Amino acid sequence: MEKTILITGGAGFIGSHVVRRFVTTYPNYKIVNLDALTYAGNLENLTDIEQASNYVFEHADINDAQQINDIFKKYQFDGVIHLAAESHVDRSITDPNAFIQTNVMGTANLLNAARTLWKDNMEGKRFYHVSTDEVYGSLGETGFFLETTPYDPQSPYSASKAASDHLVRAYGNTYHMPFVITNWSNNYGPNQFSEKFIPLFIHNIKNNKPLPVYGDGKYTRDWLYVIDHALAIDLVYHNGRNGETYNIGGNCQITNLEVVTKICNILDEIKPLESNKSYNQLIKFVDDRAGHDRRYAVNSSKISSHFGWAPLESFDSGIKKTINWYLENSKWISNVVSGEYKDWIQKNYKI
Repeated sequence: MEKTILITGGAGFIGSHVVRRFVTTYPNYKIVNLDALTYAGNLENLTDIEQASNYVFEHADINDAQQINDIFKKYQFDGVIHLAAESHVDRSITDPNAFIQTNVMGTANLLNAARTLWKDNMEGKRFYHVSTDEVYGSLGETGFFLETTPYDPQSPYSASKAASDHLVRAYGNTYHMPFVITNWSNNYGPNQFSEKFIPLFIHNIKNNKPLPVYGDGKYTRDWLYVIDHALAIDLVYHNGRNGETYNIGGNCQITNLEVVTKICNILDEIKPLESNKSYNQLIKFVDDRAGHDRRYAVNSSKISSHFGWAPLESFDSGIKKTINWYLENSKWISNVVSGEYKDWIQKNYKI
């Protein structure tokens, strides 16, 4: 194999799309998918490539330093693409310690293992840390996050990701670790865990349940289709300059209420209610959550100018593809909602 690359969190939403891209695009690479298979890790996401000759799955937890060291020794990685993380803001509010442990200490364990393995030869090696635009805090009515925007995290989740970003840069400066970092906007698309915003609302509409919208619904996000994100990660891994940060956004600012309304309107057309009423009647405004950032908007001009990347999907085209995927894969989402995917993993992988 030309390269052996570790992808952490590869059974998760974004990670599974990155694994698939690297396995199918680079048959001369060995791709090792490391995932702890916690609540959001699901190997059903990768059934189409699990038999590929250049794909290996390792069930491991980045919080277990010894286990991580052993895996680095076993495979002698040339590169790491680090996506494993606790990532749901609401969960971070109720259990911040889990986010600190995984996102900070877990990242440190990976950095230490890479530093030990590569200490005598950093040439051609790369530690790619996948972060979030939430480390920058919140924007006002105008402006965009740039790679130079000062960090101002507002939730335990974003604070833990900011800390891990700083750790990666510190290892680069102190130990000459070759690294790149990307900070991306909100992702959506196939295989996203059901508690996340868009799949939650699709699921609730299908089951005639309320659609809870925080506050006034005018919180604004920049939405990025996950397959476009996987392509950007590929480009940065192979072409990014060591020590650089690249923002990845979908060039699409839209309020939460507008997102829900679009989903309702699309489903009104393709799966109308017998009453001929709109699914919009299910929208219910609820109390705002703590530390809720008002607006995110990412300037992606750096990655666009350096590598010619631009999102292929607009939000309108991407959300239609996403809705159709969830409608066509009802078994997948019912397994996730019920927890049956864990039984599937136990049966097929004896984990």
